[in-house]
Amino acid sequence: SLSKLQLKTGDLDPRLFSRLRHLQKLDLSDNLLDKFPNSLTLPDLRVLNCNNNKLEDVTALKQFPLLEELTYENNVYLTLNDDYKVMFLLQNLRLLNGKDITKLANHVRRVNSRKLTSKVTAHWEKFFRDQLPEKYTAEQVKSIKKKFLKSVQTNVVHGPSSLSEFTRWRVKMIAEEFLAYSLGLELNTDPEPEENTDENEEESTESPREAAEDVGQVHDFSNDINNVTVTPSKRKRNNSKPGSGNKRSKSQANTEEEAEDVSAEPLHFLQCHSKGNSREDFKTQLWSCVFEPLLDCGARKDPIVSSSRTVATCGGESICLIDCETGTVLKKYKVATEEFFSVAWTTLTMVISDSRKKSHNILAAAGRRGIVKLIHVAADFCYGEIKAHKKPIATVCFSPTQETHLFTASYDKRIALWDIGIPDCDYNFKASKTLVLEALSIPLRIALVPTCPDQYLLAGCEDGCFVWNIKLDKEQKSRPFEAIFQFPDEDGGLTTSHRVDGLAFLNDDVIVSKSSKPGCIYLWSWSRSFDTKGKGCQRTVSAVILAELEWSVTDLSYLTLSTCPAKDYVFCGDENGSVWMYNLSNYTTAWTSAKGKRSDKRIPPTQILKWPELQVNGEQLTEVLINNVVSDPTFTYLVVLTSVNITAIWKKS
Repeated sequence: SLSKLQLKTGDLDPRLFSRLRHLQKLDLSDNLLDKFPNSLTLPDLRVLNCNNNKLEDVTALKQFPLLEELTYENNVYLTLNDDYKVMFLLQNLRLLNGKDITKLANHVRRVNSRKLTSKVTAHWEKFFRDQLPEKYTAEQVKSIKKKFLKSVQTNVVHGPSSLSEFTRWRVKMIAEEFLAYSLGLELNTDPEPEENTDENEEESTESPREAAEDVGQVHDFSNDINNVTVTPSKRKRNNSKPGSGNKRSKSQANTEEEAEDVSAEPLHFLQCHSKGNSREDFKTQLWSCVFEPLLDCGARKDPIVSSSRTVATCGGESICLIDCETGTVLKKYKVATEEFFSVAWTTLTMVISDSRKKSHNILAAAGRRGIVKLIHVAADFCYGEIKAHKKPIATVCFSPTQETHLFTASYDKRIALWDIGIPDCDYNFKASKTLVLEALSIPLRIALVPTCPDQYLLAGCEDGCFVWNIKLDKEQKSRPFEAIFQFPDEDGGLTTSHRVDGLAFLNDDVIVSKSSKPGCIYLWSWSRSFDTKGKGCQRTVSAVILAELEWSVTDLSYLTLSTCPAKDYVFCGDENGSVWMYNLSNYTTAWTSAKGKRSDKRIPPTQILKWPELQVNGEQLTEVLINNVVSDPTFTYLVVLTSVNITAIWKKS
């Protein structure tokens, strides 16, 4: 037994462990292991306990081929996909996390493998066999291997989406074995245990979907995580493109790309922010979500699109960390007296033991109490708090260039800039306030200007849209706004006075903002609206409008918008549970040219995702407001936050 010794991966010395030739039972629970060294050997190991560690990968366990019993509960980065990997890798495994998996493991090793092998072979025959000439060079083989491996992992699907990571892992393995066998190519990977594919083997009667649901019980989250999945009773296919079937107006760009259906499928509906973990809570409002930045380890990376699929969401008394692909709530933080409004990520390079440096993702969360919580996610530790404001904090964001600089916008009509410092190995840190920006009304949304994030900050407020100079070489610690922007009003004039509850940059120059004028989202130019050489403070400048987006006619506030700059997309939810999606790639080039002309007519959405008909306790869930919609940087996942305590996750298909 080596439990509760604060052991890290480096403490498991292969030179020592490889001498334990007859060790059968090993307990490594309640330590700090993030992975297993590959060469521990332990040829006779039968029982292994690694509960309550920080394991991120299970494939190294294949070095223990005689393992019969394995437990690794409360390793928050491990998911259902990892359960399936160990079932495949460990041919003698009987018990996983206390559950008999013999029948399911046979299915995974034999039936599942046979089906995937036939799909991989068919994919080669259909799309790749004819690409290889009869006499081929090593270079040609290398090129086709690379294309085939990428294509087969993207296109061969099998079983439920919650197992897609495992399926891609097996497909890659099978594809490499297939290429080695048929083309005599070298395998890059360690040889896997041989599969028993006896054709007379009786097929399991369990379908992979049933199998997935069966082993889904393996992960026993603490009662703190009430991960209730609401099943859609009927999915509506989205062919709800506005104007479909009608004559297109001449102003619409009539190109194939615009006519394309975005088609996203609903993956998960999670009720994980319930007050007191109540299953009856359909009232908690969810406000903010943000995808975790990619690190070499930590954030769950989608292997195909190289993007993080881990998202932090907040609402009510809790913050959740969710794996978008599997719908698993990886972690949950609760503060009983708080109502969280905003979350933001930064990556800090921290000194760990032996003066080594390692990058870690830190999550800042704030809300009604005016306090910022700082959470070291991988260590599962809320290491500090900053009493930032005496009134609630509406939103927070980190500087993209200064990783310790955090902006907090509060109901006290001030935006503060904090340097949160870097915690030492004992989590001691020193936070200091470096700047206060004075607003005339409550700031609701803030955005740093991408071309000069250390110089200008924009804020959408209860009574207008403002910009401040935030350059720190100035002496002045408290600053009034530099300029207020005026927009067209309903009477054809100009006004500065309106609630701006949506604000984001679509690219380096184009700003998207939503105002209290019903049904109106403006796109406007930063460089043409604001002259950085202009003199004087608190001046009024006109926003140079590039286009208007057609949106719902509701006068409800605080349904905010977001952008996906890499794909030129804008997203905004409405009062009926729908998500309006705008693909603006056909417009952005024209806007950036020197004489960029304003689009005369309102641009309609490329697609509207309708809220599915959800049933809760046999009753239809109605009156769903979409408070926020956020995509990951590559627009693979779309996370939709509602007014009814449901997080909906869609995947672009």
